[in-house]
Amino acid sequence: MKKLLSLLIAVTMLFVTCAGSLMTVCAEEAPKASVVTSRSGEDAPAEEDVQETAVPEPEYIGEETEEPYNVNPLTGIADLDEAAVGKRPVAVMINNHPNSYPQLNISQADVIFEVVVEHTLTRFMALFADYNNVPNLCSVRSYRYYFPAISNGFDAYYIHWGEDMTMMWYYEELNLDSYDGLSNTYLFGRDQNRLDAGYDLEHTSTFYGTLLPDQLAADGKRTDLDEAHQGPAFRFVPYGTVRIPGEETCNFIDIQFGEQTGQFTYDPESGLYLKYANTEPQIDGMNGEQLSFENVLTLETLIIDREDEADRKLLNVFGGLDESYAVGYYASEGHVQKIRWAKEDESARLKFYDEAGNEIDINRGKTYIAFTYPGSITVSDTIPEEYLW
Repeated sequence: MKKLLSLLIAVTMLFVTCAGSLMTVCAEEAPKASVVTSRSGEDAPAEEDVQETAVPEPEYIGEETEEPYNVNPLTGIADLDEAAVGKRPVAVMINNHPNSYPQLNISQADVIFEVVVEHTLTRFMALFADYNNVPNLCSVRSYRYYFPAISNGFDAYYIHWGEDMTMMWYYEELNLDSYDGLSNTYLFGRDQNRLDAGYDLEHTSTFYGTLLPDQLAADGKRTDLDEAHQGPAFRFVPYGTVRIPGEETCNFIDIQFGEQTGQFTYDPESGLYLKYANTEPQIDGMNGEQLSFENVLTLETLIIDREDEADRKLLNVFGGLDESYAVGYYASEGHVQKIRWAKEDESARLKFYDEAGNEIDINRGKTYIAFTYPGSITVSDTIPEEYLW
């Protein structure tokens, strides 16, 4: 743990040193929002100001009922098989390079994280609550050091193909139960259809999730969630209710990661946000469905280039270092609210707060979470015409 603490101290100092210039650049390049846009260049509010911020009382719809025993800890929905209750989830690194589209079976994920990697492209980490029901996934890629730090907060098995070699010591300190496609030939292989179609080799890597239970049994891996991670992974609304997160309507979200972009449009018929990648619908190539989510959480953080690797990043996944950038937006049910966020350490869960510092609950359903640059998020009540088809 001393190494972890040393790294965090060093990274924190680097963030603080670079914060002023980085946030100024981000603020200058930030797109203008129709309704609400992040303002990364503001001075951090004093603690007493944060506590006194007036926040409207949350609006809940529906009637609270007793929560069933088989609630999925990642979605809050009672759809888990009895054998999966109290068991560990699975986190899988998914390629999100445009040349890898469409990914296969990612619509089955309970939670998807999207985070910047090199060249301001992004990568997914997909979480599945039931390790006995993880589908075969393609294409699988390597991690960057901050992804396993996120995964550790869920006590998840960690699945990847390749690693961030310069940060191996950090990865080893986390002591994850993990499987790597570079060394495991049972759980990993190549998608023949993609090979035949001419995909580059890196976009054909497949994780055979259906074989994971046998591998875990053979290796004698712990399958029960540890004591610290029992119960829901997020603070969900009372069972039977839905929360309207804010007074501002939100029908469109735009995230400018850099070279790569992401968009969401709200579909009032389904009550879900539909995902786009680089302005095009992001489709699951296995079932043809567009990715959709009940909750969209876009979290600003400081992201800077690492000097020891070409355009790889140092990224703060802990939040709370400075009130001016540990902010974000929570969108659900066609509405949005500005939030703050924090993750106490590698093993801790992400928590979300309103502007007065009160922890908020999120709606039950699938969740998308992005870590992105300050000033890169735009939310609006108006959907641009090119998305109305």
